[in-house]
Amino acid sequence: MSEPAFCIFIDTICDGRIPAWHDEQGLPVVFPTLDAAQREIDDDVMEHLSQFLAGERDFYDATAVEDYILPVKVLPDGSILDEDGNCFGKKEV
Repeated sequence: MSEPAFCIFIDTICDGRIPAWHDEQGLPVVFPTLDAAQREIDDDVMEHLSQFLAGERDFYDATAVEDYILPVKVLPDGSILDEDGNCFGKKEV
């Protein structure tokens, strides 16, 4: 059994699509609603813009949003399945 949720992903050259953020246990961070995931990206973008205004980040880096949200299924062990059936569990450190 699994519960529906949303996860923020990013595309990488080597690994393809992967969860963008992980929690303290190394598991992908999941959000209960699409709105919650969107607000998390929004918070991140706002922080980047603040850093640009403070001269700590360049404009392109501050305005580039590479994260995107997909629905996922959360499995009992905390790992997730994306829409293509790819499983993401603990991130190896």
